[in-house]
Amino acid sequence: MLVVRDTDSKGRGVFAQKDFAKGEVIEKACVIVIPKKQVKLIVQTVLFNYYFNWHGESGAIALGLTSLFNHSYHPNALYVKNFAKRVIEVIAYQDIDAGEEITVNYNGRVDDVSPVWFDVV
Repeated sequence: MLVVRDTDSKGRGVFAQKDFAKGEVIEKACVIVIPKKQVKLIVQTVLFNYYFNWHGESGAIALGLTSLFNHSYHPNALYVKNFAKRVIEVIAYQDIDAGEEITVNYNGRVDDVSPVWFDVV
């Protein structure tokens, strides 16, 4: 249902291989929780660009493709964290066509235009 391939300007991205309807779960990913004391070490590694803030100032690395979705201030998907089940669900925020890149807002809300830690392309 998903494929990773190069984009025109953002490096790799995740693309739909089928149509997704608004509200449909695109991916449900288990996470590896990073204890609060170890999160500060993440900034010294390449994993900094792929981890999620998690409950209680801890962090999480999502398995599957969830950590590879590119950022957009006008995303077509959103992510929902389930702390109790240790999963992140990526859900279609609007209808997504096969072949379309799937993007999320790294700030956590689809309408949050706060600056992120990199230059947005």
